[in-house]
Amino acid sequence: MGKFLQLFKQTFIYGIATVFPRIISVLLVRIHTDKSVISEVSEFGNLSLIFSYIILFNVILSYGLETSFFRFYNLEKNKNDVVNTSSVSLIFTTIIFVALFGIFKSNISLLTGIDTGYLSIIVWILAFDVLTVIPFAYLRLKGKAIKYSYIKIANVLVYFSLNIFLLIFLKDLANDNTFLRKIYIENFEVSYIFIANLFASLTSLLLLIPFYFKINYRANFRLLKKMLFYAFPILISGLAYTINETFDKILLDFLLPESIAKTEIGMYSACYKLAVFMTLFSVAYKLAVEPFFFSEAEKLNPKKNYALVLETYVIIGSSILVLVVVSLDLLKVVFIGDQEYWKAMKIVPIILLANFCLGIYQNLSVWYKVTDRTRFGAYISIVGALFTLIINIILIPIYGYLGSAFATLVAYLTMSVLSYFMGQKYYPIPYNNFKILFYISVAVFLSYVSFYIFRNNLIVGITCVLIMNLVIYINEKSRIYNFLKALK
Repeated sequence: MGKFLQLFKQTFIYGIATVFPRIISVLLVRIHTDKSVISEVSEFGNLSLIFSYIILFNVILSYGLETSFFRFYNLEKNKNDVVNTSSVSLIFTTIIFVALFGIFKSNISLLTGIDTGYLSIIVWILAFDVLTVIPFAYLRLKGKAIKYSYIKIANVLVYFSLNIFLLIFLKDLANDNTFLRKIYIENFEVSYIFIANLFASLTSLLLLIPFYFKINYRANFRLLKKMLFYAFPILISGLAYTINETFDKILLDFLLPESIAKTEIGMYSACYKLAVFMTLFSVAYKLAVEPFFFSEAEKLNPKKNYALVLETYVIIGSSILVLVVVSLDLLKVVFIGDQEYWKAMKIVPIILLANFCLGIYQNLSVWYKVTDRTRFGAYISIVGALFTLIINIILIPIYGYLGSAFATLVAYLTMSVLSYFMGQKYYPIPYNNFKILFYISVAVFLSYVSFYIFRNNLIVGITCVLIMNLVIYINEKSRIYNFLKALK
């Protein structure tokens, strides 16, 4: 029980570090979409596009070495060899990347359409982020959850605070202060956002810098070869996941006419952020519930518990889906600063459902984790990425960002279906398919009715929420009573 309590404690602490940045990112959308901050929707689109590239290159530049580090630290007798080799490898490749980036900066700018001024900041954001990968992994390995979390939270607070200062207060303060007048530049808002990110990344690196004074800068090339071989499938899986998450913005930029591409990306990205409420639920649920069932797997019937995990996720998620969809027109006023962005609101229920499907997939993925068939996770992610690419390429020229929303939904739905059928072959789990499909169907129907047929009708919206929760109560009242009794 002591180990379980320790696991739960660490899960809670890591959960704060995971969820907090997502909440801040939604709050910043309100600032970034305000006309007094970023006057053009296309500029916000450009900002969102660049962040998509940053996420993509973060995966490439860490090339799966974090997971490989965990694996070989536990396998190898010489732990210091693993730490040193991993660190030296990432330092070396980061230096090469920065050098090549400097040489080919103009070519990269022409290919991506990103201004060279932005690229000069982005390259250092990427470099600082990559250099924190192994130090952060080492903290997790040593169970230093509190230190890990406060550094992650410090990063977010620096980023958030600098955004507030540079975008909201600097202009007015510069009128009365000579030093601040030198810092303030007219129409420099997007650059200020990247500068805030740069300082946040630097803060994390400086807080982790003691790690680099403790290591021995020698690489074991025999070990490195094994680590890179192990890391390669993880890199492919990571790239596939990143394609599903961010590549739609990049494809919108390439496939739409130049005159409207950035504006479409801006509207799409701002409204896409509202789907974070389903993502937050999925992440929090996974962090809180999954460790309990894994830790108890040997004592209880594990397959029964895995089925219960998914069933509970679907029940709660169905209720949240309807509630968020009904509330979207209120949420857009709170979190999106300019009505121009609201034109893309029709994609939000689709993305919410897509993220719901992603959560289902993450619950279903237990079969390949407990049977050590993790390569199937990579295969499924690759299939999802292929669907994302193909459907986006077909639909974007016809439907614009609406095509990207459907591509995301189809990709995650396909991954869920594939994982279910493959799991039933290799590790059959007795899921209550009828109940799961029933709740999803009711939630989708009520969401469709409230948003696409009776939008802005408060009475219909509240009725849909009540119906969804009444359906759950009627079918699950015994489970609800048992849960409430257990809390006493």
